[in-house]
Amino acid sequence: MARRVGWVLIWGALLIFAFLGYQLFVTDLLNDRVQTEAKAELEENLAERRIALPEPEPVSTTIPESDDDPTNDVPTVTTPDVELVPEEAGEEGEALGRLVIPSLEVDEVIFEGVTRDTLKMGPGHMPATPVPGQVGNAVLSGHRTTYGRPFYALDELEEGDRIEVETATGLHVYEVRRSIIVEPTDVWVADHIDGSWLTLTTCHPRFSAAERLIIQAELIEGPNLEYVNFIGDRNRSTEEPA
Repeated sequence: MARRVGWVLIWGALLIFAFLGYQLFVTDLLNDRVQTEAKAELEENLAERRIALPEPEPVSTTIPESDDDPTNDVPTVTTPDVELVPEEAGEEGEALGRLVIPSLEVDEVIFEGVTRDTLKMGPGHMPATPVPGQVGNAVLSGHRTTYGRPFYALDELEEGDRIEVETATGLHVYEVRRSIIVEPTDVWVADHIDGSWLTLTTCHPRFSAAERLIIQAELIEGPNLEYVNFIGDRNRSTEEPA
């Protein structure tokens, strides 16, 4: 009886080690193949997405030439148009763009969606949030210890570090503003934020899903930065007390 129990424990331990080996190494090999193919096809995919992009949306405003007598009709002049280059997400599992974090040597193709199958391929874009580079809070999720571990060292990011995302509309550069740890139920991290933001989410600590590590970065360069700044200035001016 004792011998039988011993063999059961030995085989159980071997199965556990085999499972861990698969999770830590085999999934990396599978992901590496997917990412290699995705990077080779990314430029063609982005070119196709550019063709399907809607026309830029011009936004103009008028400002008073003089406000000496606000009771009269004040002549106005039109400021130069500011354009928003819009972009919509594709279908679940489609390549959306490229994520580069220079300080962590991360270079990954991003896919649309955050299902289990999609995240096996690489970082995924949360469909309910804007595409990176657009107004609001774009959210990307990724694995930390399996399937290529794209977000393995995310905790090493510091305030001021750059994060680059290339999509069909161009290159969007973000600067890290904060790093926080939250509960898995704290879905508010995906809520709208005024301006243009990128939120990265992954499990915390490593090899555990007890919490979530959140990195939030603000757009500092990109095709829509002028529009984002314009909207921010306009909103602040309307909020100022009379």
